Amino acid sequence: MNTGLWSLSQIRWMVCVALLAGVSGVVAKEASQSGGAQVYRRTNLFSIHLTFTPEQWGAMEPKGGDRGPFGGGGRGGGRGGFGPAMVLAPGFVSQGDVDRNGKLSKEEFTGLADRWFSAWDKDNTGQLTSQQVSLGISASMPLPGGGPGGPGGMNLQGAEGKRNGLASAAGVEFNYVRASLAIDGQEFKEVAVRYKGNGTFMESRGQLKRSMKIDLNEYTKGQKFFGLTTLNLHNNVTDPSWMNEPLSYQLFRDAGVPAPRNAYAQVFVTVPGQYDRTYLGLYTLIENPDKNFAEEQIGEKKGAIFKPVARVLFDDLGDDWSQYQQTFDPKQTLTQEQKQRVIDLCKWVSRSSDEEFAQNIHKFLDLPEFASFMAVTVWLANMDSILALGQNFLVYLHPKSQQFQFWPWDLDHSFGQFPMVGTQDQREQLSIQKPWQGENRFLERVFRVEAFKKLYLERMSQLSTSVFSPERIHGQIEELAQVIRPSVEKESQEKLEVFNKVVAGEAVRRARGGGPGPGGPEPGRGEGPGFNPGMFGDPPKPIRTFVTARSQSVSDQLAGKSPGLQIDRMGFGGRGRGGRPGGPGGPGGPGGPGEFIGRTFFDALDADKNGSLSRAEFRTGFSKWFGAWDGDADGVLTEDQLRAGINQDLSPFRGR
Repeated sequence: MNTGLWSLSQIRWMVCVALLAGVSGVVAKEASQSGGAQVYRRTNLFSIHLTFTPEQWGAMEPKGGDRGPFGGGGRGGGRGGFGPAMVLAPGFVSQGDVDRNGKLSKEEFTGLADRWFSAWDKDNTGQLTSQQVSLGISASMPLPGGGPGGPGGMNLQGAEGKRNGLASAAGVEFNYVRASLAIDGQEFKEVAVRYKGNGTFMESRGQLKRSMKIDLNEYTKGQKFFGLTTLNLHNNVTDPSWMNEPLSYQLFRDAGVPAPRNAYAQVFVTVPGQYDRTYLGLYTLIENPDKNFAEEQIGEKKGAIFKPVARVLFDDLGDDWSQYQQTFDPKQTLTQEQKQRVIDLCKWVSRSSDEEFAQNIHKFLDLPEFASFMAVTVWLANMDSILALGQNFLVYLHPKSQQFQFWPWDLDHSFGQFPMVGTQDQREQLSIQKPWQGENRFLERVFRVEAFKKLYLERMSQLSTSVFSPERIHGQIEELAQVIRPSVEKESQEKLEVFNKVVAGEAVRRARGGGPGPGGPEPGRGEGPGFNPGMFGDPPKPIRTFVTARSQSVSDQLAGKSPGLQIDRMGFGGRGRGGRPGGPGGPGGPGGPGEFIGRTFFDALDADKNGSLSRAEFRTGFSKWFGAWDGDADGVLTEDQLRAGINQDLSPFRGR
């Protein structure tokens, strides 16, 4: 490890020790500390009150959400938004559109029913069970490209010039509006506020409690809160412990990786005539990874920060920067040299021989820093990351070394809590040698470099006997629980009961939208039923029980006692086994899309409710769908009509 990185690690470790020594929840105001150090202490608890006019409150509501991220999605409005159509519609179109005119006639639609019934009735009994339907859907409509972000697969990039991510890919656009802000006695008469998030936004869209970004300088220059100009409020809708991000970021910082700091905040909203200091709930306040963050964490302000979304990272897209802009999503205006450095790395990763790559990758990549970044990411088994979806990390181009570093971001599904990829066993036993899902050329090439592999395994070994200690993390859980428990109870008694269970280590299935209480459904606001990956398969284990199992698995792998498990394909919290082909997400496997769509699909067709489907029921059901979805009665279904109908009639979220 180089001297500079070691010094930085020592500094961060001393800060951590100081925090663990008993920092109170009140912000210290020592002049010697930076604004970030004063605000972002994980036990700080702020009170934030936002006041909107009714007009501004209404204007903040995002429009869009009508495009699906699988293969480009539908076009236009209507009901064809986020939902099962993202998986089912491409299968209907690709396999049913015989004449390739982009539409489905009634003959094509019912003919597809006959072909699917024959293919799924493997025993030729003339009847289909619910399990056969689920397996048939997974076999006939697997996630394209072998996983999200692959060629023709899940597209998490927004339109050109827009933000990336799941919500943006579905057409959601966030707008800043004006509001007043009071935070722990300090008042700001005019700030900019917008919603934020992707999966968390889609899940909480019909709720009052949503993640927000506050910009103090958008309308009034020079406003600062302890030197800060941007505040990120995360609603923790996917995390009933409210601890995934705080504890994960702490692990990265303790490992010497630049990572955002955090605090907590009780958030209230006032809208005259609608809400009077209504409690939205407990949020995490997350440090913004901008140039000020870089200056404080690294000592440099002139580097370039990127937020890539790419399943195939560092792919050669040619010599024109415009082809890279959306993929890398730079957070500031780039110089020509910075653009060229990215292009050069993409060409190097794509074209160099193994020998050339191994000899020169250190010129592009800060190997010690990347070894630490990967060690923490892999130990956390965070599959909503570079390991699977190709998102939720930042890349920093150092202005002096011209090396790229990696920073973590958006860690609400860390500690193995992303059920859409792999099984619980696979995440707990995730291989440290091949931790990525499917194919990942960049990681595959880097992990073949002996110099990197040595750094990475050494770092994993060092951290496993120190900051990854389950006992240490258990202590942090108890520390935070004491601080935030009253704020959780203030949201609802049900959330408090769930919180206490997950803090104790009990796996609990979440209600959609986070359950009842002030953050619950808000009539007339938002669209759609939301999206809750936690409803698929078994609920993920909480932090306390996961870290114990993960620690043992990594120790066994480092000692050569176990090879760990690999995740070859994307799954949906399925119960597949050991990463075998045909396991979660594999063709016909129990963890494919049929697992969460199949039962609803089956129930909609089982007219006599006898628990099995005849060919006549199957075909009749398809005919009824066609009539219901052909709204203009022109005898054909467009892709938009198909998507709208599927989301209306086949959503597994109905009635939840």
